[in-house]
Amino acid sequence: MITLLAQLFLKPEGRSETALRRGYGVLCGGVGIALNLLLFLAKLLAGLASGSIAVVADAVNNLSDAASSFVTLAGFLLGGQKPDGHHPFGHGRLEYLSGLAVSVLILLMGFELAKSSLGRILSPPPPAAGVSWTAPLLCAAIGVKFYMACYNRHFGKRFHSAAMEASAVDSLSDCAATTAALVPILAGRFTALPLDGWCGLLVAAFILWSGFQAAKSTLDPLLGTPPPPEFVEQIRSLVLACPSVFDFHDLIVHDYGPGRTMISLHAEVPAGGSLLALHEEIDQLERELREHLGCEAVIHMDPVITDDCATAETRRRVEDLVRCIDDGIAIHDFRIVPCGQLSNVIFDAVVPFHFRLNDGEVEEKIKTAVRTLDDNFRAVVNVERSYT
Repeated sequence: MITLLAQLFLKPEGRSETALRRGYGVLCGGVGIALNLLLFLAKLLAGLASGSIAVVADAVNNLSDAASSFVTLAGFLLGGQKPDGHHPFGHGRLEYLSGLAVSVLILLMGFELAKSSLGRILSPPPPAAGVSWTAPLLCAAIGVKFYMACYNRHFGKRFHSAAMEASAVDSLSDCAATTAALVPILAGRFTALPLDGWCGLLVAAFILWSGFQAAKSTLDPLLGTPPPPEFVEQIRSLVLACPSVFDFHDLIVHDYGPGRTMISLHAEVPAGGSLLALHEEIDQLERELREHLGCEAVIHMDPVITDDCATAETRRRVEDLVRCIDDGIAIHDFRIVPCGQLSNVIFDAVVPFHFRLNDGEVEEKIKTAVRTLDDNFRAVVNVERSYT
C-alpha cells in the first residue's frame, strides 16, 4: 500500500534522497494516523459491545498511537525546514526529538498497562462475552499493526530515521498488547481463570523494554555518537585520493540531523610543498566531500617533513615502543624540536575509551619508554581519544 501511495503522491523517480526521505516520512506518518484511528473506532465498538475492558483499553492505546504517528509526521515536516538565522545548522534534530516523544508515549502506555493489569489480577473482572466477531477483529488488528511495523522498519532503515524505527517498535508492542486482549477472550470459552491480568503484565514488561530501547536509539544521536564505519571509510577514500595528503587524523563528524552533517579533520601534507598549491588542493578536497557525501568539511593542514630520515626512524621506533604498551594506542603529529641540550619529541597519542590506564599513567609510560631511546630525548605527549 505504501509503495502504491508513494507512486501516486510522491512520484519517487528523479527526486533527491533528502526529498524522498521527507516525503516517505510524511506519507508513513499520515498512513499511521489513518490506520490507528480506524483501529481505535473498531476496537472501541467491539469492546463496548462485548463488555471487554481489555479491548476498550487496547482501543485507547490505538488512539495514543495515532498521536504518536502525528508526532512523527510533525517531526519530518518541521525537521525538513531550511536553515535560518536562528538555526543555521537546520532543524533536522527535531526528527530525533519526535522519535523521543514517541518513545515516551510507549513508556507511558507500558506503565498504564502494567497498572491496569495489576488491578485485574487483584480484582478480576467478570468474563467478557461475545467472542463471535471480537476475536476475528482483534486478529485483523494484529495483522494491520504487524504491517505497520514492517513498513516503518523498512523505511526507517533505508533512510536512517530514528523516528520511524521507534514507530516500528511501537507497532510491534501493539501487536503484543492486542494479543494480550485476545488471549483472555479466547481462553474464556474454556476456563474461568483471570488470564487477562497476567497476560497484560507480561506484555507491559515487553512494552516498557521496547520503549526503553526506542528512547535510547533516539537519545544517542542527540547526545552524540561515532559516525557509521562505512561513512568513515568513504571519507578516508576521498581524503587519501588527494595526491598531496599522506594521512589524516582527528576526524570529527557533527550530526545536526538527517542531511546536515559537518566534518573536520587534520590532513598531513608535505612541509616542503607550495602553500598556495596545497591550499588549493585542500579546498578542492572540501568541495569533493560536499558533493559526494553531502557534508560541509573543514580541513586543517598538518605539515610533515618527508625528507628527514632521522626523524622518520625515530618515529618508527617510538611507534614500536608505544605498541609495546598497548596495540590500541596510535600516534600522530610527530616532530622533534631541539631545546638546548635536549630534544623535545612531540606527538599526540590516541588511546581507546575505557582504557585500563588513565591519561596520566599513559603519558608517564610513554615518556619513560621514549627516554630509553636516548637520554637527550624528552617526550611531550598529548593524550586524546578518537571521535570515530
